[in-house]
Amino acid sequence: MRVTIRDVARAAGVSVTTVSRALNGAADVGEETRQRVIEVAKQLNYRPSHVARSLVLRKSQNIGLLVSDFRKGSHHFLYDVLVGVHDTLAEYGYDVTLVSTDTARQQLVSYVDFCRARGLDGVIVMGIRLDDPYVEEVVESTLPSVVIDLPLLSRHCGYVMTDNVNGARYAVRHLVSRGCRRIGFVNGAAHAAVSRERLRGFEDAVRQYVGGFDERLVVYGDFTLEGGQRALAELLAKAPDVDGVFFASDLMAIGGIQHCKAMGIRIPDDLAVVGFDDIDLARFVTPALTTVAQPRYEMGCEAAKMLVHMLQKGEMPSGTLLPPQLVVRETA
Repeated sequence: MRVTIRDVARAAGVSVTTVSRALNGAADVGEETRQRVIEVAKQLNYRPSHVARSLVLRKSQNIGLLVSDFRKGSHHFLYDVLVGVHDTLAEYGYDVTLVSTDTARQQLVSYVDFCRARGLDGVIVMGIRLDDPYVEEVVESTLPSVVIDLPLLSRHCGYVMTDNVNGARYAVRHLVSRGCRRIGFVNGAAHAAVSRERLRGFEDAVRQYVGGFDERLVVYGDFTLEGGQRALAELLAKAPDVDGVFFASDLMAIGGIQHCKAMGIRIPDDLAVVGFDDIDLARFVTPALTTVAQPRYEMGCEAAKMLVHMLQKGEMPSGTLLPPQLVVRETA
């Protein structure tokens, strides 16, 4: 027979209300009483009803991880972030619900309605683009939210990002240290905030370390392997004297490596390559990919902590930049 809260109250010699408040950490319950209730609950193997607790607290203890534009290839970045979110929220007693959307669906239902319909106390948002309908709604909403990889900041919305500008600078500086003087950039989607930041870092670094910026050496590959292949072919057709390339993602860089192999271009002898992300595949391609590592797990942890502090402590959201790290392997 299932042990109920009334059984715990009877065994501890207190009221049902006191048991509830003691187990939920209410400040008006004495420490001696709290410990007695906790001990009795353990002895009886009492497990609170999640549904009942939600009704009492008017909280679901459920956090949404909302992924926009969930597509093939995104799992390379998503998985580590998700694990970081899960591990951190589990420490605070929250569940995680993975939900997805896209630009078309965002036009049909509002951000708040989408999240409230799923009973979410707060939301961690990934993959949202600068031109998505939800951008303005996330900022203006009163639903506690933390955005990953997009600098949105308001009274109820914070963000966590890698320092993309300095990450791009690390890549260019490393290519220059390897003797490259004609450096191209294969960027991701133009409407992504990270693409704009990595372009800014690339341009700043090229001006500083090479002496001038040539916008013709910037092409776009939409963060996919196939896009990396196409973009590098386009770049080399325009500028065959390029001796180093920085890719805004590892997946595009791997596509670029495949193109080089097909064309007989030797890496790094003929062309040095640096990626961005440090996905697992980066270690296993041949030659192994030099890249700028994003702290993906830590991004998930920091986003979850910020959201929990907003929910439990009423803290104001903030913007957090996490440092990237250059990982030198064989391509540069």
